[in-house]
Amino acid sequence: MELLDFYADWCGPCRMLRPTLEALSEERADVKFAAINIDENPDLADEFDISSIPCVILFKNGAEADRSIGLVPKEALEDFLG
Repeated sequence: MELLDFYADWCGPCRMLRPTLEALSEERADVKFAAINIDENPDLADEFDISSIPCVILFKNGAEADRSIGLVPKEALEDFLG
């Protein structure tokens, strides 16, 4: 599984979500985590139709399986990852 976190440095909720994602990345060796700054990668943000951030997209077998938008608690992200 892969998890892409679309964020921006100026986004408060994005900054608040960062420690949660970092903790999950240490706990979940089965998931590859990546962060995409939408200001530095606008084409990628457009490709994934990112209209609100933070936006976390979960990929399974190379295909988008689910997405979560906004600041969510760690428990919700743990459920999100399954």
